[in-house]
Amino acid sequence: MAALLKLYNPDLTRDPAACWIIKDELVSVEFAAAAGVVSSAVGPNHYAAGDALLTGSTGDRWCVSRARFDAKYRPEAPAQPGKPGRYRNLPVPVLAKRMHGTFSVPRSAGGDVLLGNAGDWLLQYAPGDHGIVASARFASVYRLVENPRSGIG
Repeated sequence: MAALLKLYNPDLTRDPAACWIIKDELVSVEFAAAAGVVSSAVGPNHYAAGDALLTGSTGDRWCVSRARFDAKYRPEAPAQPGKPGRYRNLPVPVLAKRMHGTFSVPRSAGGDVLLGNAGDWLLQYAPGDHGIVASARFASVYRLVENPRSGIG
């Protein structure tokens, strides 16, 4: 059995194996009435009251802080901003790297530790802000882009 690679704040901007990707997904959203934990496919996601609880098109569940959610998702009619319903993410390019062994990474400094399998993707949304996406989910909701400023691949 291969050893677990433990990553701590990896910087994909310096990794020649990293690429730019964009997600396009319509998700179902509810807002947390109280703090709690969502068990995502890659590990626990702790959330605070008011944070967004998302269910993706592949059935995966995760949470997004309210400030980050409001900046990165828009409601689809008839949903209203800040109310439960269907939302689409804005097409924001992020860095990603396909991993060849099992690995872990904190979502943020001191945050939940996520666990990925060989073939899963490590994502870097911003410095110190990471995620993991399973290979099958990645193939269904992400696309590679050559020019991250244009969103056109």
